Amino acid sequence: MSLLPHQIELLAPARTTEIAHEAILHGADAVYIGGPAFGARHNAGNSVAEIEALVRFAHRFHARVLVTINTILHDDELEGAQRLIREVHETGADALIIQDLGILELDIPPIELHASTQCDIRTPEKAAFLASCGFSQIVLARELSLDEIRAIRAAVPEHVALEYFVHGALCVAFSGQCYISHAHTGRSANRGDCSQACRLPYTLTDGEGHVVAYEKHLLSLKDNDQGANLGALLDAGVRSFKIEGRLKDMGYVKNITAYYRRLLDDLLTDRPELAHVSSGNVELKFTPDPDLSFHREHTDYFAHGRKADIGAFDSPKYIGPQIGTALRKLPDGFEMETDLPLANGDGLSFMNGRETAGVQADVVEQLGDKHWRIRVNDPVALKGLKPGLPIHRNHDHVWEGLLTKPSATRRIALDMVFSEQAEGFSLHCRDSDGTEATVALHTKKQPARQAERFESALQEQLGKLGGTLFVVRNIRIECSQPWFLPASQINSLRRDAVAALEDARLNKHQLHPRRPEQTPVMAYPDQELSYLANVYNRAAREFYGRHGVKVIAAAYEAHEETGEVSLMITKHCLRYAFNLCPKQAKGVQGVQGQIRAEPMTLVSGNETYTLRFACKPCEMHVIGKMKKHIQRSPQPGATPINFFHKRP
Repeated sequence: MSLLPHQIELLAPARTTEIAHEAILHGADAVYIGGPAFGARHNAGNSVAEIEALVRFAHRFHARVLVTINTILHDDELEGAQRLIREVHETGADALIIQDLGILELDIPPIELHASTQCDIRTPEKAAFLASCGFSQIVLARELSLDEIRAIRAAVPEHVALEYFVHGALCVAFSGQCYISHAHTGRSANRGDCSQACRLPYTLTDGEGHVVAYEKHLLSLKDNDQGANLGALLDAGVRSFKIEGRLKDMGYVKNITAYYRRLLDDLLTDRPELAHVSSGNVELKFTPDPDLSFHREHTDYFAHGRKADIGAFDSPKYIGPQIGTALRKLPDGFEMETDLPLANGDGLSFMNGRETAGVQADVVEQLGDKHWRIRVNDPVALKGLKPGLPIHRNHDHVWEGLLTKPSATRRIALDMVFSEQAEGFSLHCRDSDGTEATVALHTKKQPARQAERFESALQEQLGKLGGTLFVVRNIRIECSQPWFLPASQINSLRRDAVAALEDARLNKHQLHPRRPEQTPVMAYPDQELSYLANVYNRAAREFYGRHGVKVIAAAYEAHEETGEVSLMITKHCLRYAFNLCPKQAKGVQGVQGQIRAEPMTLVSGNETYTLRFACKPCEMHVIGKMKKHIQRSPQPGATPINFFHKRP
């Protein structure tokens, strides 16, 4: 089912169907998950059979399952992708998230389509075009501000939902506009196999060769956290709030999903005009805290405009919240001061110069009120630890233990009416969504031997719903007199009624077909496409040609770009981060006019990149070229790719 304009969706990631189950139990209205191929997370695939079982589980709560087929496809992969899409449609999945617009030219079933963030949706024009092509939901670029989101909302029809990342890791490049991994390793981010070059250390030099920053993680960003902006995002038009993390573990997904479920529930309490998409009340057995899951500190990125402190330059690792201070180093560990209790198995970390160092606490011993001794198995890892250094905890053993156990329940309230009939009894169930089911028990009626216990015993047996997704809100008994029923008959009646209600809920869950393309077709905003459009197959080329594009270059992965090009385009700007931006100097006496946008250089190991700055759109381009052995490497299939590089 598609989102209606008044519905709010919390969308959680899932590496596996097991994690998807837990995401739903912890409050997700929808999950997005990879199938067996063509997903933008190469190592997060699931079989079609597993997805089919997940769909049945999710739809009982009216939660949606969105399947990612969001890589760019080579010609030799189109047939396999088409076949997989048909199989996914047969599972009953609610929608596909796609990047390659060539899919729109294939013979596929009428499954709902969502435009991936890999489509690089930054402008009202691009969003309006995708809406005209039949997409029901579009995933906005992470870099957009609230004002830019509002402009896109105004440009697309009301029935097209806007989806926005609210939490998790940030790619430094605009999604779909990063080729640095493919250029140097042959592993394409657009094909689900990014090598994460952005997390490496780099040295930055200016135009005169002076070192601006040495061996810093200059392309590594802090993690996205829009928890404080959810109300503003709602006002701007966002309806699907997406958590990043299809490679994250179970504990992360449980914690972050539960955290945003609580925040959104608080918002919905104050906004009665808005509604949940899915059903059920979530009860948690822990207190969610985003600081206790992996993160590189937090930023709300560009939601309120450009900021200088969005980078995680010191380390791409998780150092954890600070919990105390080192007191002294010991041969087998160290002593520290902390207000918090410690446990064997805790992960403790500290900064050793520019790098994060960490150890696992093998044995902890409390020596005084705030005084602890920590023994470790690897004392060598304590190199650099000195008295006075802040100590952080990046693995809370007790808290993580809570998340390895069942940590949430999700129940749908229902009312029961038990009635006598001419040939026995019936049980009618109606849940909080208004779904109903009635089952009958044909039996000879006998007066109860213990009339005074009839109603209490009956209510007790009917209320035993612990192993189901329901919880009883009210039981009404409509009988002319107390009757005798064996417990086995009552239990059977209850089980049959619950099963019938579950089936009714599944039948009530509506799948919306793909929206038809607007006629006449809308022209694409540009008539010429460079490699940045990621066109890698004949179907994509036909799609853009049908929408008025005259010149179409091949995707970078086609190895036709032999010279230096933009390997990464990013809103993150190192000139700005180090106060070297001409706009920062504007109006500063004695500085204005002295700072120029001359190229700077990034060096990591043997790799050197030139930085160029597009000041009008306020973007940074990382310039480089493909390694020769990558250039010569074969394509995925045998079919050649031919494109026009000049206007025909």
